[in-house]
Amino acid sequence: MAFNLSWACVIIGCTFDSLGRISNISDVYPPLWKESPDQFSDYKVENGKYIINVWNYLERLGTYKILLNKTGKYFEKFAPENEQNILWGLPVHHGWQYRKGKLADPTQRADCGHESGDHLCISVDSWWADLNYYLSAIPFLAVVDSGIMGISSDNVTFLPASKDQMNFCDNVSSCYSSFPDTMKKWNKFYQQVTLYSSNFDDLLKYLWVAHVSSLKVARKKFHNRLQHYSEQETEFESSRALFVDYLAPPLFPSALIRTYELQKGLPTQMLVSGNKAPFISDFTGFQNTVLLGLNFLHKPTLSTLNVKRFISDVLLRKRYFSKDMKEEREGALRISEIIMWTKNAACRISKQRMSQPSVIAANLMVSPEGTRDGNKECLQSSSHQTAATPSSAA
Repeated sequence: MAFNLSWACVIIGCTFDSLGRISNISDVYPPLWKESPDQFSDYKVENGKYIINVWNYLERLGTYKILLNKTGKYFEKFAPENEQNILWGLPVHHGWQYRKGKLADPTQRADCGHESGDHLCISVDSWWADLNYYLSAIPFLAVVDSGIMGISSDNVTFLPASKDQMNFCDNVSSCYSSFPDTMKKWNKFYQQVTLYSSNFDDLLKYLWVAHVSSLKVARKKFHNRLQHYSEQETEFESSRALFVDYLAPPLFPSALIRTYELQKGLPTQMLVSGNKAPFISDFTGFQNTVLLGLNFLHKPTLSTLNVKRFISDVLLRKRYFSKDMKEEREGALRISEIIMWTKNAACRISKQRMSQPSVIAANLMVSPEGTRDGNKECLQSSSHQTAATPSSAA
């Protein structure tokens, strides 16, 4: 149980602890946010239909921008400037994908998405891009169908992918035909958005149901894309997608600042052979810690630990949270004793910097209660080394 608690806090808890440290607010927004379309008239029109090339970064980003603009009025009751719109998580993560080269052709057979070529191109061979399609095209077409956009559901169509067209949907009707359950979940979320009586937690619940549904379908369809990446990048990709299942039960608030802070723990580059957390020299201690935690989520040994259930229990348990969930998530001060040890562990990585790998790894595995049940086994399965058991709690 100590293992579960540790990694729940590393990845979720540290995010809360880092709030309020943004030096430049412009860094929060996705790259080229200002340059992207912000209304339907910015797109090409043919036969009375808006034609959107979602295989172009700016045009796909524009669908998010329109989505946020059109839903913004429903989130004014939570905060000004649309900052608490929980749909921000989608474009912020997409921007991280673009910035880190995740949308580029991983086969290197084309210059799509690469800085030396068409850097705005989104490759259909990219695992990241294909999964994101299900978190951009489907949510966007579902909101068009909901009526929030104020246009007919048959007035928007996407340009088809260059290959594997059967894995994608290009308009409202084809999405309902191919992915009816997921489309219904997104539509249900938008119905809740328009209800004045809906509170923040209500909306988060419906959003995460739809979000998980999109990823569940996409992960099954594009598993073969992982063959184009290094073993380390593949493990991270699979773990990152799996982690969404763990964000959903505690209703992670995917607003602008929160999502941006969560992204800061993700790798700053494509992972290559030899990159092994927590010993990646050009990563911060926090990034090494988060990557190690994500990788553990993907280990077969975790199937018996039921991480998802534990994270949900910890973050919703009365001894950590009062009935006012919104207040608790805003500060997360009631779980500060849990956060503190992970913060110190990340700091130790930076200071000790690989000189004593077994000690660093052991420090990361100590729970805030000082218990170590199951830690040694999990550590060995990750590093194939026998870590020294620390003599005292970190």
